[in-house]
Amino acid sequence: MRRIINSTYVSLDGVVTNPQHWPSLPDPGDEKATIQQELIEQCDAVLLGKDTYLGFAGVWQGHSGDAFTDRINTMQKYVVSTTLRETTWDNTAIIANDVAAGIARIKVQPGKDILTYGFGRLAGTLMENGLLDEIRLWIHPFFLGNAPEAGLLIHHTDAARLRLSGSRTMANGTVIHSYAVENGS
Repeated sequence: MRRIINSTYVSLDGVVTNPQHWPSLPDPGDEKATIQQELIEQCDAVLLGKDTYLGFAGVWQGHSGDAFTDRINTMQKYVVSTTLRETTWDNTAIIANDVAAGIARIKVQPGKDILTYGFGRLAGTLMENGLLDEIRLWIHPFFLGNAPEAGLLIHHTDAARLRLSGSRTMANGTVIHSYAVENGS
């Protein structure tokens, strides 16, 4: 069975929204790109909520020339939305109804792992239904402060048991913790 892996940027104070507006850190060189590329290569599909989908499509759709962009543009993409009626990004399907059942069907299909980004309603749905297998938190070494509750990591889910399965520290101070989600706990 395919695994669903969540990759999320989070500040030390738990903020997960608008990382494009966060303070910049020293450039880690190729380290960040290598880690991102390794992750996307072990997957053959991306699962996104509507807002993340629209943001990502705006960045990568129609562009090419680097390994990450070329990979994400050719991958199968699934967007969860009850309001989106059509997509313009190649290889995108909409999951509009019975989201958990739809994702469960995708998960049992043959293929590589499935990658999802961000920790909003979609991640909560995945956790609530025992569909999320791994969370990779990219913990950035700063406090952002004054984030609304909806922008925080901790408000989105019920209690869950996680097991640390890996940890990596980047030269710029960002730490990536990988946790296996222990479903049924």
